Amino acid sequence: MTAVESDTAALGREQLRQRIIEAAAGLLAREGRDAVTTRAVAVAAGVQPPAIYRLFGDKDGLLDAVAEHGFARFLETKHTAPDSRHPVEDLRAGWDLAVEFGLANPALYTLMYSEPAKETSAAFKVGMEILMSRIRRLAVGGWLRVDEELAVTLIHATARGAVLTWLTLPESRRDPALLTTLRESMIAAVTNQEPAVQDSGPAGAARALRAALPEQTTLSSAEQHLLKEWLDRLAADA
Repeated sequence: MTAVESDTAALGREQLRQRIIEAAAGLLAREGRDAVTTRAVAVAAGVQPPAIYRLFGDKDGLLDAVAEHGFARFLETKHTAPDSRHPVEDLRAGWDLAVEFGLANPALYTLMYSEPAKETSAAFKVGMEILMSRIRRLAVGGWLRVDEELAVTLIHATARGAVLTWLTLPESRRDPALLTTLRESMIAAVTNQEPAVQDSGPAGAARALRAALPEQTTLSSAEQHLLKEWLDRLAADA
C-alpha cells in the first residue's frame, strides 16, 4: 500500500469512526443510555456490528468515545475571549456556560461525568486548562480568596453538582433560584469582593505582601529579611 493509499484508508477509518460516534450520541440524546446498544448504533450509523467492535473494542469503548465527543463539543463553547477587565464576571459567565451545556445535553452530560475515568479525556484536560488560566487571572488581579487548585475544584464541583442535582429533581421542583444560589455561593467562596491587590502584576502583589510581612509570625526574622529583599526587588521593577 502506498503512502497516499494509507492516508486515504486512515481518513476513511476516521470518518467511519466519527459517523458511529455521532449515531451513538444521537441515540443517547433521544432515548437514553440504555438505547445505546451496539446493534442499535450499527443500524443508526448504517454499518455492521463488527465495525463497532473493530473500532472501539466493545460498548464501553464506544461510550468512552461518545464522552470524549461530548467534552470536545463543550470545549468548543469555552473558546471565547475572556473579559480581563471583569475577571469575576468572566468566571460567572463561564460557570453559567458549563451549567447551560449540561442542562441542554442531560444524557450526554451524565455520561461525561458519571465515571471519573471519563475525565482522562484530552478535551476535558484542555477545558480544565482554560479554567485554570481564568483562575490565574483572578489570582494575579488580587481577586482570588483561596488557593488556585482549590478554586478550580470548587468551581468545577459546584457546576457539575448543580447540573446533576437539577436533572434528578422532578419538574415541579426545578427552581432556577437553586442554580443562581449555587453560583453565587461559589463566587463568594472563591473571590474577594474587592481585589486584594490594587495594582495587578508582580509589583502590586509584592507591595501588598511586603506591607503584611510585619503581621505574620510563620517566618523567622532571617526568612522575613530575605523575603523582604526579594519583594523590594519585584516592587522596584514596576
